[in-house]
Order: sequence, then structure tokens, then C-alpha cells
Amino acid sequence: MEVFFSLILGYAMGCLNPAAWVGKRNHINLKEAGTGNLGATNTTMVLGRKAGAFVLIFDVAKSFLAARMARWLFPELAVSGMLASIGVILGHCFPITMHFSGGKGLAAFGGMILAYNPMMFVIVVLSGIGIMVLLDIGVAAPLLGTVMFPVLTYLFSHDVPTTVCAVIASVIILYTHLDNVHKTQEHSDVKVKNYFRDVLFKRKKDK
Repeated sequence: MEVFFSLILGYAMGCLNPAAWVGKRNHINLKEAGTGNLGATNTTMVLGRKAGAFVLIFDVAKSFLAARMARWLFPELAVSGMLASIGVILGHCFPITMHFSGGKGLAAFGGMILAYNPMMFVIVVLSGIGIMVLLDIGVAAPLLGTVMFPVLTYLFSHDVPTTVCAVIASVIILYTHLDNVHKTQEHSDVKVKNYFRDVLFKRKKDK
């Protein structure tokens, strides 16, 4: 039962989508604007840095908090936090409140790693940013993260159930980013250096 409730707790929190809220407040459907993704990257591209930062922080926090809550509620289940974060990722990507069509779950994935091990979070994030800039391919970060997280989890813990949870989360993220892989092959995905130059470091958003 603890497994079920950990997943349900996470799924319920995952269905809270700040990108949809911010878009609605600005009378924009982010599913139909920019890249069509309900996440921080597309929110930043369409609505600016402040909106994107809010979405990013919220999505990381909901996964982090779900993991901490599950650990507190079910202390006897060693992987309760990991399961709750998996639930958040599923809720974010496939929310029942939006006909199972949400975001790609990368920030929630980051929140899962942060809740599990802050040092690992820093390693994965810095490695992801580095590989993105080096290759100028946005999808390089999530792909690298899906490899690094299970490997580092096993190296840090040597615990099979925990590593299995990391693998499950990584498979979900890999699945939700397959479209980005195809776009990269067609040279139509977001270019990292252009994104940094034209969006993140742009002083004023064009109207």
C-alpha cells in the first residue's frame, strides 16, 4: 500500500502544471505556441525569463517536496521518495487534468535527483549544461541525465531497488524526449547557443 500511496501522492502533485497556469494568465495556450511543450524552456521562449524561471522552480520543487513528503509519511519504505518523484514525472507528463497531455518532465526529473542526492544533482546539471553547449543540442542534456542518474545511483548506493527506480524514471524521460531526438536529426530542434543568446540573455523580450 505504501508503494501505491507514494505513487498517487506524486502523481497528484505532478498534475499541477505551472506552465499551463502562466499561459492561461497571459491568454496563451503553450501547447499551441513555441515548441508546444508545457515546460520551462517553451515558457521562457514564449513568455520570457521570469515566467520560465517560475515554471522551472515550481516543477523542480513539486518533485522534491513529493519525495520528502513520501519519506516522512512512509519511513519504512526505503524507496518511497523515489516512487513519489516517479509519480510526479508521470503526473507532469500524462496529467489526467489535461487529457494525459502535459510536459516532458525534465525539471521534475531534476527534482527527483535533488531530493535523492544534492551532490548528484549538481554533477548531472553541470554535465548536462556542458554537453548541451558543446554539442549545441538541447536534447543532449536529458539524454545524458537518463544515463548518468541510474549509473550514479548504483555507484552511490549499491542498492538494487533504488537503482531500479532511477532506471524507471530515466526511461520515462527518454520516452518523452524521443520527439526531440527526431527533431535533432531533422535539424529542427531548439539550438542551445541561439536559445542562450536570443532568449536567456536577451535584455528585453520583443513584443
